[in-house]
Parts: sequence; C-alpha cells; structure tokens
Amino acid sequence: MVTTAQRREVVTYLIGSFPTSARRACELINLSRSRWHYQIRRPAHADLRLRLRELAAKRPKWGYERLHILLRREGKLVNHKLVLRLYREEGLAVTRRRRQKRVSVPRVPLPTPIVPNERWSMDFVSDALADGRQFRCFTIVDDLTRECPAIEVAHSLPALRVIQVLDRLALTRGLPRSIVCDNGPEFAGRALDLWAHHHGVALQFIRPGKPVENAFIESFNGRFREECLSTEWFTSLTHAQRSIESWREDYNETRPHSSLAGRTPAEFARDLKRNDDSPQRLTA
Repeated sequence: MVTTAQRREVVTYLIGSFPTSARRACELINLSRSRWHYQIRRPAHADLRLRLRELAAKRPKWGYERLHILLRREGKLVNHKLVLRLYREEGLAVTRRRRQKRVSVPRVPLPTPIVPNERWSMDFVSDALADGRQFRCFTIVDDLTRECPAIEVAHSLPALRVIQVLDRLALTRGLPRSIVCDNGPEFAGRALDLWAHHHGVALQFIRPGKPVENAFIESFNGRFREECLSTEWFTSLTHAQRSIESWREDYNETRPHSSLAGRTPAEFARDLKRNDDSPQRLTA
C-alpha cells in the first residue's frame, strides 16, 4: 500500500524532473493538491520515539501493546494509538512466522482453576548449544497465575530429575492438587506415579496427540521459545541455565501478560493474595 507521504514525494519528484505542472502531477498520482500542499503539524515525540526504540531493542519479540504497558509504568501516559503509530513509523513491527493451516476442530477449554497452586502444567522443550549438543528444559506453569515456578535445564531430564525439581518446589512454594502433563515416559512411568500418590497430587494426562488439552504450558512454551531460546546463542550448558533463569524471573516479574489484563504473573498472584487477606474476606 502506497501512503500519502510517499505520493507527495512522487509528485515532488515529477515536478522537479519533468516539465509538468503540480495539477497534472497530482492527477497522475491520484492525489489532491490540498494533500500535496499539506504540512504535518504533529509533534515529533523525539524522546518517546527514542525510548520506544530502546525498549524494542531490549524486547525484540514484544509487540506495541506490551511496550505501551512498559511506557505507562515509567510514567509516560500516552495513548496506545500514538504508540502504535510511532511503533510502525520506526519500523519496529515483529515479524511473525506463518504457520501451516490445519483442519479446524472443536476445542474444549480446560476449566480455569480458582486459587493459586490448584493446578500446574508441565512439559519439556528441546534446544541446542552453539556446538550442536542438545539440551532439554523442564517447564512448569501455574494455570491460574501463569507464574513459572521453575525451568530445569540439563542434557538429560529423567523422571528422577523431574521429581527432584518438584520436591524442591514443595519446600519453597507448596505442591498443587493436580498437574496436567502428556504421556511422555518421564511423566507416565512408575517413579512419578509413586511420587504423586505419596504426595496426594493427581496427574491429569492429556490424550495422545492432543496438545491443545495442555494449552497453558503449550502457550508458555511458545513464548519461551520465541522470546528466549530463539534469540539467545548458548555457548555452554551453564550459560543456558543462567540465561534461561534470568528470562524466567523477567517473565514472572516484568513481562505484561495479555490474559491478566496487562499485569505480570507475580502482580496477579499478589493481587489474589491481597484480596484473600482483605478484611471483607476474613470476616465473611
């Protein structure tokens, strides 16, 4: 699509390069003379543009909506339409990979939990180091608050390593009533089943080939790969562990979440706790 500004430039070029009048040049380009003479009176917003570029450079996979939330956190009370215009003019739009179209099927959403730590989801994500060696990430998400309690990174993550991570979280955060997972050998084996029975945690296995039934962790893994794994170049496993842990903390504490009304998972969890501890709830 050719913009009005680009048409003005073409009209100016025709007048300067060929013996033609402004009226004739505007007719050729299908632009009214009033639009050609019009001078933009909008403020430049130089400081806002600079800050927007800085935030976009730090968050290359964030769209204008999340950048707008960050600007408001900094005290810049600007309209989201202004941020979108500057975002486009600065060429900061995120390139999205087009996915292959698939047959549309009805989706049955999971019932949303009503309290934190009621239900978690867990899965694995694979990636490679700079030297080609593969490593895996064990990811966990609280389905209500969208918090990520832990991401375990290692070359091998058997069921015993999964249990160690869950035991560590039991001491610092507590365990959920249920955990949604797929039918991988680490989750469907006897070791995790015995652990879950001993700790009173119900394992909810999705149907084979139905990742949509584990939608919360699938959504998280998509953001994790796009914003961390696909943008980082890991030179060693230690480097990967440090970078991924830093991203996890940033995800919980800084990244606005669209399904949480622009709040971060940590903010949402604190708001829930504050509401539960309010005098009205305590005296109810």
